Amino acid sequence: MVQVLRTPEAQFENLKDYPFESHYVEGLTGYEGVRGHYLDEGSADSQQTFLLLHGEPTWSYLYRKMIPVFAGTGARVVAPDLIGFGKSDKPVSEDTHTFEFHRNYLLALVAHLDLQNITLVVQDWGGLLGLTLPQAMKSRFKRLLIMNTGLLLGPTTQPAFLEWKGDIVEPEDLALDTFMKKYAPSLDEQEARAYAAPFPDGSYQAGVRKMPKMVANPEQACVEISTEAMSFWGEWEGETFMAVGMKDKMLGPEVMGWMQSVIKGCPEPMQVPEAGHFVQEFGDEVAKAALAHFSE
Repeated sequence: MVQVLRTPEAQFENLKDYPFESHYVEGLTGYEGVRGHYLDEGSADSQQTFLLLHGEPTWSYLYRKMIPVFAGTGARVVAPDLIGFGKSDKPVSEDTHTFEFHRNYLLALVAHLDLQNITLVVQDWGGLLGLTLPQAMKSRFKRLLIMNTGLLLGPTTQPAFLEWKGDIVEPEDLALDTFMKKYAPSLDEQEARAYAAPFPDGSYQAGVRKMPKMVANPEQACVEISTEAMSFWGEWEGETFMAVGMKDKMLGPEVMGWMQSVIKGCPEPMQVPEAGHFVQEFGDEVAKAALAHFSE
């Protein structure tokens, strides 16, 4: 049994611009004793689904500006918190947090909720993981909205990433509100505190600490699965929309230009000049542009 912590609900009281109802799932095969959280907005019986996957060190709060836009189309909008993040349970050991642990959880959740006609919306680790999901369940996915992410095919030594990694793993007590303000300067104090809300202290942050280490030294399974994803996206027949936070030195224009070449039929990206790594902080305009591209 995985040892987990559960963030006290009081941590999430009165969060700015986060009026969404919580949904939980427990007992998924391989995740017994672990409770996962997700948002489920819009029309539950819609034939169209937007699946919004966050990355490191964020949670579904990241999508607060995009959820209403997508839900406004009448679609179902599902935004999970990865295990170890947000309102989901927090495994206390870094060893629990592997690429396959997180990927398999997302696969199990998609199957459990029986999501169909999915528009996959990804950024950061939401993409490192999410871009490998459709190859395992091809019939469920129809469109892609990709922002500042990529496929993890080998160790990353890029200076901007090493700075990011150091900012996360070196402090004895990581202040996530301060971290988020550095990488998303447009945040106000309330928003920065909301990003930090899931983590009352460092004992809740094993997943946050582990993910940069996985990028620096990816597991063999990650490389193999991600390499398979390269082939999948090279044959992709669905629609794609790409938005790039141009101030991101880590997963910005250069990496996204590479991803554009990987994804068959990917059009020229939407450039978001003022956005850094966390493109979703400009999510209202990105979501509306994506819907216009998808003709919704």
